[in-house]
Amino acid sequence: MSSSIGEKCTQIKQEYDGCFNSWYSEKFLKGDASPQCDDLFFKYKECLMKTLEEKKLDTLLADARKDNPFPVSSSTSSASSSSESSKKN
Repeated sequence: MSSSIGEKCTQIKQEYDGCFNSWYSEKFLKGDASPQCDDLFFKYKECLMKTLEEKKLDTLLADARKDNPFPVSSSTSSASSSSESSKKN
C-alpha cells in the first residue's frame, strides 16, 4: 500500500486501505454493502485535509473544483430538484 501525501497520515491511510480491501472482497462483492470502515475513512480524511491546508494545497483544490466541477448525475440533480421544490412548498 502506498504512503499518504502527509507522512503523519500514512498509518491511518494504511489502516483504512486494509479495512476497505477486506470489506470490498469479503462483504461488498458478496452483496453486503453496509458500511464498515467509515470511522477510519473520516479520520484519514480529517488528517488529509489538515495536511493539504498545511501544504497550501487546499486553495489549489478549491480553485480546480471551481474551474472544472464534477458533473452532476441525473439522479442526483433530480433528487436535489425535488428537495428544492419541497422546500419551496
